[in-house]
Amino acid sequence: MTKEEALNQINYLSKEIETHNYNYYNLSAPIISDFEFDKLLLQLQNLELEFPEFSFDTSPTKRVGGTITKEFKSVEHKYPMLSLGNTYTKVELQEFDERVAKAIPNQSYEYICELKYDGVAVGISYKDGKLVLGATRGDGNVGDDVTENIKTIKTIPLQLRTANFPAEFEIRGEVMLTKKAFQKINSEREDIGEVPLANPRNAASGTLKMQDSSVVAKRNLTCFLYFVYTQNQIFSTHLESLQAAREWGFNVPKHVQTCSNINQVFEFIEHWNTERKKLDFDIDGIVIKVNSYQQQKVLGFTAKSPKWAISYKFKAEQARTKLVSIEFQVGRTGAITPVANLAPVKLAGTTVKRASLHNADIIEALEIRINDEVIIEKGGEIIPKIVGVDKSKRDLLSVEFKYATHCPICHTPLERKEEEANHFCPNELGCPPQLKGKIVHFVSRKAMNIDSIGEETVELLFTNNLVKNYSDLYALKKEDLLHLERMAEKSAENIISGINLSKLIPFERVLFALGIRHVGETVAKKLAVHFKNIDAIAAASYEQLITVEEIGEKIALSVIKFFENDLNKQIVEKLKEYELQMQLDESKTIILSDKLKDKTIVVSGSFTNFSRDGIKDEIIKHGGKVASSISGNTSLVVAGDKMGPEKLKKAEKLNVAVISEEEFIKLINYGT
Repeated sequence: MTKEEALNQINYLSKEIETHNYNYYNLSAPIISDFEFDKLLLQLQNLELEFPEFSFDTSPTKRVGGTITKEFKSVEHKYPMLSLGNTYTKVELQEFDERVAKAIPNQSYEYICELKYDGVAVGISYKDGKLVLGATRGDGNVGDDVTENIKTIKTIPLQLRTANFPAEFEIRGEVMLTKKAFQKINSEREDIGEVPLANPRNAASGTLKMQDSSVVAKRNLTCFLYFVYTQNQIFSTHLESLQAAREWGFNVPKHVQTCSNINQVFEFIEHWNTERKKLDFDIDGIVIKVNSYQQQKVLGFTAKSPKWAISYKFKAEQARTKLVSIEFQVGRTGAITPVANLAPVKLAGTTVKRASLHNADIIEALEIRINDEVIIEKGGEIIPKIVGVDKSKRDLLSVEFKYATHCPICHTPLERKEEEANHFCPNELGCPPQLKGKIVHFVSRKAMNIDSIGEETVELLFTNNLVKNYSDLYALKKEDLLHLERMAEKSAENIISGINLSKLIPFERVLFALGIRHVGETVAKKLAVHFKNIDAIAAASYEQLITVEEIGEKIALSVIKFFENDLNKQIVEKLKEYELQMQLDESKTIILSDKLKDKTIVVSGSFTNFSRDGIKDEIIKHGGKVASSISGNTSLVVAGDKMGPEKLKKAEKLNVAVISEEEFIKLINYGT
């Protein structure tokens, strides 16, 4: 291939991939399968390797990240990022409307109402249609250059789609995590023993300032863009600029409405005060802007905010109560979480008695003390949190709260690494909550799936000195259990049966069950596939570990540390003696056919000839891909008895084929 041919092909592939990115992430309407998309991306990557001079900054391959930013440079905003004035009542909004009317007398005007996204404000600059800078708000005049991280966000175009954009401009927006992406991150963090993140906004903010852009890419940030700045005015209204930005390829929100008077604004606010609960992202209010740019110019600015725009903040339901005490919980990895015990109070329909305080920094920022009257609200309307302290009601004799210096259970001095928000108890092999937490993780559904053993049973076994680590489970006999409190013969039989059945659990899940810090389900599977058996993983060097896909320095060091520990090595040897699966069963990963190639399949309900996991295994063996939820990318749904009605409704709405178990068997046997 000549250089000219390579350049043409690279340009063609880049445009195709970005179009498919736009269809998938901005329009939620993909027109090719993931498999076909991955093939296009692989072709582009290979061409760029062969012709590195054509590996441009705007290439879709840059979205996977990989750049390490040791320090974020400060950049001055060409257009200051002002903040909006906040209102909380209709009276204040009415007063805003009166000020607008007074400033532009005898003129008709209209408002644009938009959702107020609870994310991180950014300004993104383009030159000749190419993304050249992404910056955080900072103090409004100077922000941080986070361009490499911005490039990983798939809803932000690297190269604009049409040719009618200004030569240079900036677009403002909000970087966010959807609730689904946030829940996935926290689920993965809990799997690997990490403390869950507090809320989507803080998680998005922290992600945007990560030094490794490849980690940012995996977080699946999104971005809504809503304001265009140009040197010369090219639009007459704000709505026109939004419509143009959407045509250029930006993810411009659809929840926008023009209102000809303040009463219509009130209606928009009342609608979204209820409907916001159905959104997959957080909003905390409504933004109201005068639509006409000419009228905006007349209205002007104060020192801090525009006079032609204002935000209405939804009231978070709050309650006041007394902080009775603060206790410290110890997780299975030794992470210490401070928890506030409160005088019971009603909030958003439930009685709240406890609230997480997250870490020492949060407590210090709140300047909280025992017996304070505290203000609580439900963060994301789910998790109670303390948002303030009424210091005017503080007892004069109250003293500053001192954070724990020792583990509340084993009394080992706590440690806190520079890069960690939480304190940790380092006594992982002698601290009871950590030991019990590791056993609970080991028996959990995603790990060894011993459903006859729950947290209460683990507590019972541990307290009675029958089990001190998870390998001890396999030495239990029925008679060991019968003398325990509330342990009937049938319960004892179920426990022993569940333990014996767990010996059939495949190696990758055994590896996950070991509870190696930072090794979640996905990482365990990749290690198992790469090294094939436990001995190879235990013997692997740092250099060998980091060659595995998705294994970075932190995971590699954690794996090495685990297998360097003598007690861990003894436990693993015991598990081998008890005949747990310690090597990959490659027969279960053999591809039998490509009859389901390029098909993304959702499995729902219960079945006669297969278990649900059995059907999933068959899909993979025949070249298909299993998905957990139905989307526009789903090829078909295999439905058994008691399939969820919501899933069925969604499949019908998206015109996704739904087949029975019998039809599935016919499909994999005959391909029709």
